[in-house]
Amino acid sequence: MLIVMKPDALASDVDKVLQVIEALGFRGHTLPGENRTAIGVTGNKGSVDPAHFENLPGVADAIRVTKPYKLISKELRPEKSVITVGNATIGGSELAIIAGPCALENHDQVFAAAEAVAESGARFFRGGAFKPRTSPYAFQGLGIDGLKMLADVRDQYGLNIVTEAMDEHGVDAVAEYGDCIQIGARNMQNFSLLRYAGLTKKPVLLKRGLSATLDELLLAAEYIMAEGNYDVILCERGIRTFADHARNTIDLSIVPAVHRLTHLPIIVDPSHGTGHNYMVTPLARAGVAVGADGLIIEVHPKPEQALCDGAQALTPAQYADLVSQVRAIYDLVAEPAHAFVESN
Repeated sequence: MLIVMKPDALASDVDKVLQVIEALGFRGHTLPGENRTAIGVTGNKGSVDPAHFENLPGVADAIRVTKPYKLISKELRPEKSVITVGNATIGGSELAIIAGPCALENHDQVFAAAEAVAESGARFFRGGAFKPRTSPYAFQGLGIDGLKMLADVRDQYGLNIVTEAMDEHGVDAVAEYGDCIQIGARNMQNFSLLRYAGLTKKPVLLKRGLSATLDELLLAAEYIMAEGNYDVILCERGIRTFADHARNTIDLSIVPAVHRLTHLPIIVDPSHGTGHNYMVTPLARAGVAVGADGLIIEVHPKPEQALCDGAQALTPAQYADLVSQVRAIYDLVAEPAHAFVESN
């Protein structure tokens, strides 16, 4: 159920609707928009009678939602969500660039990468303190010591920190030291973890699973939002296919599909999506060209010495070149692309 308030509805009108929703045993989710406030209803096992709401003051309409996802849909919020992460935004008028090493290794490596990211004008720094690795004997990250290092990066360079959490303990730790909690591809359908992340006040970057469909990705986002955290950013990072020329196959068609169905922003990860250094910049350009709201790029001062995913990391010089290229493309296509999304 979606309840659309009138443009002149009062805060007391919204509160009354929320009280009725709660009295029915359901949960109300308020999402203010530019021209209206919409309230999503979750927790109902079947359809809800619109008559409960139609005559309440300030209510314009009560609409049954037939899609399996409610809170992420454009029916609830027609305009695009702009997610605030620290002192910057994702989904707004600026291309969001999140860059840094795959894994935090030591102080010199982290701060050399952070300096390159800051010099590029990017607003976000990524780096894994907790690393989910296929082999239990591979480097697993620096843990809490790594998160403290990231906090030092934020203090020194003013960069907003995006880093992965793999369990509830990790969510709490990232929420303490970072600015955005990343849920990795392997955990996209870890529903208890999604619910826990939904209870935090930090934005969540949700990566598409290795073989996840569009609907599965959107429903994973719905899990987070259903718990009250509406600051979700989606990420396309490649899926498994029969192709073997790249680690994964980046599905760029998902970018316009996401913009058509949901108000959430989506970014592209050409580093994990390809696994090869020489592919990162071309796929980054393509991601921006199809309307991505941002990119997440791996940068390492010495990729040949990286403890994790060195083959896909860019040197600082290669990264700087990528940034100049994708910003030029974004300036060229951003307005037409956004206009197209809104017209559909």
